[in-house]
Amino acid sequence: MTENDSRSPSTAQSHASASPRRRELSVEDYFNGVRAGEMPVLARALTLIESNSPRHQLLAEDLLTRLMPYTGGAVRVGVTGAPGAGKSTFIEALGLHLVRSGLRVAVLAVDPSSGLTGGSILGDKTRMSGLAAERNAYIRPSPSAGTLGGVARKTRETMLVCEAAGYQVVLVETVGVGQSETMVADMTDCFLAIMLPGAGDELQGIKRGLLELVDVIAVNKADGPTRAAAELAAVQYNVALKSLSGRSDEDDAPVVLTCSALHHQGVNAVWDAIHQRQARHAATGKLADRRRRQNLRWLWSLVEDRLRHAIHTHPAVQAIREPLERQVLTGAIPPEVAARQILEAFGLARS
Repeated sequence: MTENDSRSPSTAQSHASASPRRRELSVEDYFNGVRAGEMPVLARALTLIESNSPRHQLLAEDLLTRLMPYTGGAVRVGVTGAPGAGKSTFIEALGLHLVRSGLRVAVLAVDPSSGLTGGSILGDKTRMSGLAAERNAYIRPSPSAGTLGGVARKTRETMLVCEAAGYQVVLVETVGVGQSETMVADMTDCFLAIMLPGAGDELQGIKRGLLELVDVIAVNKADGPTRAAAELAAVQYNVALKSLSGRSDEDDAPVVLTCSALHHQGVNAVWDAIHQRQARHAATGKLADRRRRQNLRWLWSLVEDRLRHAIHTHPAVQAIREPLERQVLTGAIPPEVAARQILEAFGLARS
């Protein structure tokens, strides 16, 4: 199921404030509604989380603090892939397999943003109509809004709220550009790459950075005339992984499988590989250690983001920003000198 409002968070909030019948919820209301799995309250809680309003951010922090004891129980899976690989088709097929197995599934589909409105462009809800109709599935499309790596700014927080609402599997789909692979791998338990059939130079994604991150590779479209090509691609991915991934732990070696998301073939085997890896890492303590390290990196990422925002919005910095930028652009002063002046204007003493 999806929330009814597919617009950007800022647009949705403006509409909500204009409606005389939509009362403002307290943190207690949000908490109780999320824990009860009430879809309208969950949608509003996620809009609150994504809001840039300082007042909303304080409410969101309070809500997240209250929900934290009820998070951590889901399997967190990041999904990436080259354009045309069939990410959305695969996610829908996997989601349907999971809900029909009795699990509750949340899909955080991060769409590229419109440069004009900031809203989502692709509209994953319309591309996963079958999954969206399932009672135990929830799809949340969020615009990347220019965030580095194509990952929505509040994806981590959104994932925690969905876990607190009782979703047992959270799938994070990226736009598959820039640094999205690194960012999604750093917030999930398992990183899944959907690949296209191909051979030789047509193989997609054979690069050390991706191979160091990926846990499971699913070569999609292994049906009809492309079945043989998919099977060949799987063999070549296995060879590449063994020679380039640099992983010494055989038990942690990435798994390569073939599937056909369109025909729902092999999708259950991909989930079995993810689930078995999750269970193995939970038993050995690797899962808990991975999440602890992710939380620390998340902490410092937030500190850096907020510090950057504070510097950019500081009145003294704003007063000298444009002249300094012009001097850097013309080569009148080196960037190091401009950076020192900005930090001094912000109030940081010269070291």
